[in-house]
Amino acid sequence: MSRSAHPAGPRHADVLPEGHWTAPPADLNALDPKVWSRTVERAAEGAVSVGGIEVARLAEEFGTPAYFLDEDDFRARCRAWRDAFGTEADVFYAGKAFLSRAIVRWLQEEGLNLDVCSAGELTTALAAGMPAERIAYHGNNKSPEEIERAVEAGVGRIVLDSFQEIVRVAHTAERLGKRQRVQIRVTVGVEAHTHEFIATAHEDQKFGIALAGGQAAEAVRRALKLDGLELTGIHSHIGSQIFDMAGFEVSARRVVQLLAEVRDEHGVELPEIDLGGGLGIAYTSDDDPREPHEIAKALSEIVTRECESAGLATPRISVEPGRAIVGPTAFTLYRVGTVKPLEGLRTYVSVDGGMSDNIRTALYDAEYTVALVSRRSDAEPILVRVVGKHCESGDIVVKDAFLPADLAPGDLIAVPATGAYCRSMASNYNHALRPPVVAVRDGEARVIVRRETEEDLLRLDVG
Repeated sequence: MSRSAHPAGPRHADVLPEGHWTAPPADLNALDPKVWSRTVERAAEGAVSVGGIEVARLAEEFGTPAYFLDEDDFRARCRAWRDAFGTEADVFYAGKAFLSRAIVRWLQEEGLNLDVCSAGELTTALAAGMPAERIAYHGNNKSPEEIERAVEAGVGRIVLDSFQEIVRVAHTAERLGKRQRVQIRVTVGVEAHTHEFIATAHEDQKFGIALAGGQAAEAVRRALKLDGLELTGIHSHIGSQIFDMAGFEVSARRVVQLLAEVRDEHGVELPEIDLGGGLGIAYTSDDDPREPHEIAKALSEIVTRECESAGLATPRISVEPGRAIVGPTAFTLYRVGTVKPLEGLRTYVSVDGGMSDNIRTALYDAEYTVALVSRRSDAEPILVRVVGKHCESGDIVVKDAFLPADLAPGDLIAVPATGAYCRSMASNYNHALRPPVVAVRDGEARVIVRRETEEDLLRLDVG
């Protein structure tokens, strides 16, 4: 959703838009399995647990706010994507969604590759032991130093994003006595988001080289002539939080047309096509994401059909699910600080976190849901807005949801589907301390990214 934003964030006094749902759920104590990770459950007495551990115990041991990541769920989703695409395709987990050394180790163990887009992400991947040949390096403005590190490390592919980068990577590889495998990122004129896509006039973006005007074809011509490069294929990424496959169909058709042009002009059939990521997850019960096997089947059929039509051998497909793997596996646990009813409007529920641990609501107008998790309540539902403790009117965590009318300070509430981008985009605004990420599995919990301390803040402040 595109919108014009006030510099301070979304207007805090917006009323529910016309046509927005106004009826509360039938049971406020129910936890929709589409939205919550697989081992989250509510016991008969009312408390919620994950991985066999009650949230009250987790809050006592690790504090709030904190991200709790269901390791079994994460691993199961990795396997589902790996098995759906099989040995004839490659699944690259998009590290930008959330990355840590523990995540890298899990990816290795579950047979996935890794997509990185910065020196920091590459460092984390290599430090955790991910084989360099299983790493893809993205980014629209890779520095000479980043390119050199990637080539030296022997990453499996670098995704070229501009004419300048074609030359930079080629020269770096030649100087180091290597031949670097690369793909060219192409802007195909398709923008997809949720259930909508637009197939024209979307070359106006910072990523990729446009198909329009023959620019992508020229990029291929240049890359094929440079000794330092081994051009393996074309990369295309069309959007985010996508549920409908129609945009992928149009994108694949245009990429395959480019592959046919390359064959006809240069006598080369490029062996790979990367269709990117952006596949959606359920943030609320209204969302209806596809299962990995459905996505794999649809993408394979689209590419095969288009290649047969063009008389091309079907290339090896790659995809880059990040959000679709880690997003549903975690929730953020907060403690309620204040409850402020505004008669005739809604009740403001303030928690001990906010936009410093989840900027997506303020930045993207993102929708989330929320639940009381420290106990069961049979009180009537009230319309709430969950807000943070920062000095911003746009400091909103959940714009509109229903919680029990007996909600009180000290209660624990949780926002599901926060595994992707929340910790990655977390900040120290108001000198807040970024929360920990805690992995939970089989009755045990361990910190995989620790909570920041005031000493961490002061260590960077040189006075």
